Amino acid sequence: MTHYELMVVYAPNLEEEALGAAKEKVQQAIANNGGTVGEVKEMGKRRLAYEINDFREGVYQVVNFEAENLEIVNELERVIKIDDRMIRHLVINLTKDKKE
Repeated sequence: MTHYELMVVYAPNLEEEALGAAKEKVQQAIANNGGTVGEVKEMGKRRLAYEINDFREGVYQVVNFEAENLEIVNELERVIKIDDRMIRHLVINLTKDKKE
């Protein structure tokens, strides 16, 4: 299994319910495609290095997960890109980094 780390920056103006639903959507996208969600770190609201979509702050979350194939990552990125509640994301392959 391949280990991945996903960092998502959510829009800071979301209500608690909408933010919770967006976070749940990310975890469901991983689970529904055969992945296993590991540790989830809530980093809270932080100032962005530069303005993104007129936002100067964002709510950060880091999700560690395992997946059998790359298709999960592609589907996860597709789900994140079409959702306006998420303003940035980054997926890192931790298994590849450990081998080098």
